[in-house]
Amino acid sequence: MASHAQTAGKNTLLQFIPVMLCFFAMGFVDLVGSATNFVKEDLGLSAAQAGFIPSLVFFWFLIFSVPTGMLMNKIGRKKTVLFSLLLTLVSLIIPMFGNGYYTMLIAFSLLGIGNAVMQTSLNPLVSGLINPSKLASTLTFGQFVKALASLLAPYLMAWGAAALLPTFGLGWRVLFPIFAIVCLLSIAMLGATPIREERADKVTGFMECVKLLSIPFVLLCFVGIMCHVGIDVGTNTFAPQILAERFGLSVEEAVIGTQIYFYFRTGGCLLGSWALAKLPAKAFFSFSVFCMLLGMAGLFAGTTQTIILASIACIGFGNSNIFSVVFAQALNRQPDEKNEVSGLMIMGLFGGTVFPLAMGFAQDAIGVSGAVAVMTIGVLYLMFYTLKIKNA
Repeated sequence: MASHAQTAGKNTLLQFIPVMLCFFAMGFVDLVGSATNFVKEDLGLSAAQAGFIPSLVFFWFLIFSVPTGMLMNKIGRKKTVLFSLLLTLVSLIIPMFGNGYYTMLIAFSLLGIGNAVMQTSLNPLVSGLINPSKLASTLTFGQFVKALASLLAPYLMAWGAAALLPTFGLGWRVLFPIFAIVCLLSIAMLGATPIREERADKVTGFMECVKLLSIPFVLLCFVGIMCHVGIDVGTNTFAPQILAERFGLSVEEAVIGTQIYFYFRTGGCLLGSWALAKLPAKAFFSFSVFCMLLGMAGLFAGTTQTIILASIACIGFGNSNIFSVVFAQALNRQPDEKNEVSGLMIMGLFGGTVFPLAMGFAQDAIGVSGAVAVMTIGVLYLMFYTLKIKNA
C-alpha cells in the first residue's frame, strides 16, 4: 500500500514539472509589452501603429477561448496544450527572420492565439491532476512560474539591445530564440509525460457553451476575471502616468511604478500558492481585495511618491491571486463542463481591452483620478464577489 502511494506521488511530481514549464511558456506573451517599444523605435512607428500590436493579444482571447473549450472535448486537454505550444513556437521563430511591421503583427498574432489556447487548456489539465481543494493554490503557483518569464523578458531584451555578448545580429530579438528553445523543451517534456485525462465534457456546441453564462455563478466569475485583468492592465498602464502627472517624473523614471507592481504581484503569487493551501479561500480572497481597495485609496489621496508606490505595491500583491481563486471556483462549481467553463473564463481576459478604454475616456475627462475610479469599480465588484465564494 505504501509503495503504491509512493508511486502515485512520484507520477504526480513527474507530471507536475512539465506542466509548470508550460506555465513558464505561458508567460512569453508578456514580452509583447516591452517588445512593442523596441519595434516602435526600430521601425519609426506612430503611437497608434505601435499600440495596435499589444491589442492583438487580447483580441484573440475573445475569438479563440470558447472554441478551444470545444476542441478539448474532441482531442483532449494534453493534445490541445501541445498544439498551443506549437503555435507559440512558430510565433517565436518568425521574428528571427525579419522585423518588418507586418511580420511582427503576424508573429504577435500567433503568440496571442497560442496563449489563448494555452490558458484555456492548461488550467483544466491541471485540475485533473490534483485534488479540487488544492486547485487554487496550484494555479497560483503556476501564475508565479508564469510571472518569472514575464520578469525575465525585459532583461533579456535589454541585454540583446546593449549587445553585451554576440547576438548574431538579432539585437533585442535574441529573446526569441532563447524562448523558442524553452518552448521546444516544453513540447518534448509534456509530450513524453503520460497523463490520464478525465472523460470529455458533455457540452459540445458553441451556443451551449455560451449559454453557461446564464448560470449566475459562472457569470459572476466571468465578470470577476474581466475585473482582475482590467485592474492588472490598467495599473501597468496608468501607474507611470500617475507618477509623471503628480510628481513630474520623466517616462524613464516613472517606469518604477510598473516594476513595483510586477515585483509585488510575483511575490504575491508565491505567497498565495502556500496560503491558499493552508487558509480558507474566502478569507484569503477577502484579504487580497482589501489590499487592492487600500491601494486604490492611496492612489486617490496619496500626496507623496512613497505613498503612491506603496499603493501600487498593495494592488500588485492583492491582484496576484484573484485569477486563480475565481478560476478554481468556476471549475469546481461546474465539474461536468470544465473545458467550456475554462474557455469562458479565459474569454474574460478581454477585459484587458475593455477597462483601459474606459480608463482612457475617464482620464481625458477628469485626469488620472478618473482612471483610478474605473479600476476602483472593479475592486468593488470583487468585494461583492467575495460573498459568493466557497472555502473549498
